[in-house]
Amino acid sequence: MNKWDQRTRPHRLERRFEFETYQATRDFLDNLGDLSESKKIFPDISFGRTYVNITLRPVSEEEGAEITQVEYKFASEIDGLLY
Repeated sequence: MNKWDQRTRPHRLERRFEFETYQATRDFLDNLGDLSESKKIFPDISFGRTYVNITLRPVSEEEGAEITQVEYKFASEIDGLLY
């Protein structure tokens, strides 16, 4: 979790993942898609040939919602896709 940056305006977690090849990037995105579908949590994603940027916002859509254990757990599960 120490590679995720926590921001407060607005509340979110951010991380950049870098890969050696385009195929490794695609494999990670495919696995991330499967994980997102299974958890019904859909992060903001931007990517290029060998990187993926992920932003996790609070699951709660209430104004002023903060990051909770739900987002931290999901971030940890995303980290697990690397192994």
